[in-house]
Amino acid sequence: MVENRPFLSFVTHVTLIVGVGFLCFPVWMALVASSHGPEALSHSPIPLWFGDQMWQNYSDLLFGGMPQVGGVPVGRMMLNSLWMALGITIGKISVSILAAFAIVYFRFPFRMMFFWMIFVTLMLPVEVRILPTFDVVAKLGMLNTRQGLIIPLMASATATFLFRQFFMTIPDELVEAARIDGAGPLRFFWDILLPLSRTNIAALFIILFIFGWNQYLWPLLITADESQYTVVMGIQRMVNSGEQLPVWHYIMGTAILAMIPPILVVVAMQKLFVKGLVESEK
Repeated sequence: MVENRPFLSFVTHVTLIVGVGFLCFPVWMALVASSHGPEALSHSPIPLWFGDQMWQNYSDLLFGGMPQVGGVPVGRMMLNSLWMALGITIGKISVSILAAFAIVYFRFPFRMMFFWMIFVTLMLPVEVRILPTFDVVAKLGMLNTRQGLIIPLMASATATFLFRQFFMTIPDELVEAARIDGAGPLRFFWDILLPLSRTNIAALFIILFIFGWNQYLWPLLITADESQYTVVMGIQRMVNSGEQLPVWHYIMGTAILAMIPPILVVVAMQKLFVKGLVESEK
């Protein structure tokens, strides 16, 4: 039985509120800074409340061209990031779930060897294999293309391993029942495995979407055309503006805009994400 101690409850809530305040204060400052002009942020004290230029600043960011990134609007960069994040996420989940399905439910020579070869790639992150990957992408003519941004990052040993572990928990009786009912491999995969895997897919979707959205090094290497810049690259270009002073009100506004899609994905899929982490639906 949990004892009701008002003092401990008060201390706990105060601690939580202080912690949330520390986490949210930088976001608040970025939001406030994005509503002022450049002169307000170059003098002390820095304003702590909203200014009167928020609509103008965000309109300039979304639809006007930023000179620090070759005149490309932030709206275009966010669209590039969205295409890349969705492509990487859907590609990783599709390839991983099919690979796990083949490894668990099909018997072919060297099946486990192939699985361990996939698993060993966990020790080879993008930074380790980035030069040979770049060479392959360049020879295939995929520089400055969305295919070049997405395809090299579609494989995922982690997702394959998680799907494999989940498929191994499915009772053999369910497989036998589907076989008796005349369901072939694709029918079994589509009608049984996919519905059972929806919470796992949701959890992986959030993690992989944020991974794809925050990609910086790979897009930086293969995109020389400003029209293919992602929003993370845009923020970096705005901060490192050479001899010009950084336009902090635009930088903070771009950072706020860059947080919106991941937040929307997390909020929309929060319940499925929690279920995918704490339980298995069979």
